[in-house]
Amino acid sequence: MNDALSTEPVAEPQAVARRRIDLWAAQFGVTVINLTAGWPAWARSGLARVLGEVGWALAVARRRVTLANLAACFPELDQAARRQLGRRVFRNLARATVDHSVLWKGSLQQIERLVRIDGLERMHDPANRPLILLAPHFVGLDAGGVRVTTVVRAVTIYARQSNPVWDHWLAYGRSRFIQPVLIARRGADLRTAVRAMREGLPFYYLPDIDGGDSNSIFVPFMGVSTATLPMVSRLARITGARVMMTVTEQTDDGYVMHLEPPWEDYPGPSVEHDTRRMNREIERWVRRLPDQYLWTHRRFKTRPAGEAPLY
Repeated sequence: MNDALSTEPVAEPQAVARRRIDLWAAQFGVTVINLTAGWPAWARSGLARVLGEVGWALAVARRRVTLANLAACFPELDQAARRQLGRRVFRNLARATVDHSVLWKGSLQQIERLVRIDGLERMHDPANRPLILLAPHFVGLDAGGVRVTTVVRAVTIYARQSNPVWDHWLAYGRSRFIQPVLIARRGADLRTAVRAMREGLPFYYLPDIDGGDSNSIFVPFMGVSTATLPMVSRLARITGARVMMTVTEQTDDGYVMHLEPPWEDYPGPSVEHDTRRMNREIERWVRRLPDQYLWTHRRFKTRPAGEAPLY
């Protein structure tokens, strides 16, 4: 076709170059992480400390988001204390990232040693009711998710990565053992999750994302009015599911996945009541592990009408 008549979009040279750099950097990152699979834990932790400090220095946008979140949620801390807490968050996040090498490349026995489960027996229910494993965004999130797939088939919602290298790598690691049902977050059809839950698959659900004001209700979280998806309450009402807090804690020698007893008297009198309760339960764990929560994401992006933006 004549170039003058072509309607094909032409990529800008700079955009093409940036895309190639992003793909190369992602492949380099995946290669470096995979190379640490055979390292002892102390060596992976040492590398993570370095990467965490580098990230804190160079990832300016994420550092600003982290400090804005900490200022909103921990007003009792002074600026120096919040910066110290933020640096620990970056180090813990770096360690969780490096530990993906074992999660993605290690044997079943290695993963069982790396990620212990406290309360596995609570997943069993004589009445075989559906189950929601409520897994907030702590740094051990993927460690817990992979560990779940070593014992049971589950269903979960995931976010596609814009970089195909990262997207393929993450999808591979999350599907190594018992193949889960993966539902893409964008355009997700929750009927798929409901069907899977009714067939006996636990729903490993990440509740603490900003879904925008059209899908959320505003309820308190860490003292901040927060746009919160009320999906857990609605799913529990539809399916009669049990709800269990599922937090994977990063420890000195690995991770512990805490499966707490199912919530009693849930769902409650209203969806808003249930969603407030959910945020209180997440906040309880955030205050227990403040440097393991994913403060790098813009949890408070959507604000109530008339309120100034946080970022």
